[in-house]
Amino acid sequence: TLEDLRSATNFSNAEIIEMHKEFLKDNPSGLITMEAFKMMFSELFPFGDAFAEHIFMTFDNNGDYSIDFREFLFALCITSKGMTEEKLELVFNMYDMDKNGFITQGEWLDIITSTAKKVQAVKVDESTSLKKIEKIFRRMDTDSDKEISLEEFIQGAKNDPGVCKLYQLFPIP
Repeated sequence: TLEDLRSATNFSNAEIIEMHKEFLKDNPSGLITMEAFKMMFSELFPFGDAFAEHIFMTFDNNGDYSIDFREFLFALCITSKGMTEEKLELVFNMYDMDKNGFITQGEWLDIITSTAKKVQAVKVDESTSLKKIEKIFRRMDTDSDKEISLEEFIQGAKNDPGVCKLYQLFPIP
């Protein structure tokens, strides 16, 4: 209901109604498909289609390979009005590609290399990237289990002012 959306997102009734009208104008079926999302994302972020899939899957909360208005509104709320912890959780969920509640070094490396391969101007040295990821893991993986949990990720980001500042302004459309 409108009340549920308003209380969950802190958007006003008028904002939700207007966004819903715009959403349906752009998506008459009431759903955003992966292909439509990639097209929209590529208009905003050229060379970003590899990462667009990860973002799409993060926004698709019920796993039906589409984003409905509720999922869209929640994603918009987090990216535009969310607290740092909420944005960090969103980033964590993008990196946790198998959705098991942990980020592995392999998942982190896959995100970096798949995204960089699409940006052909950027050469990615996997061994250098892996060394950087290992350094991040040494700082964040406090229980040394070779995985980063959501709690470790948030705490690690909060302990690194550069990372925390980056995600306070996290620019997801």
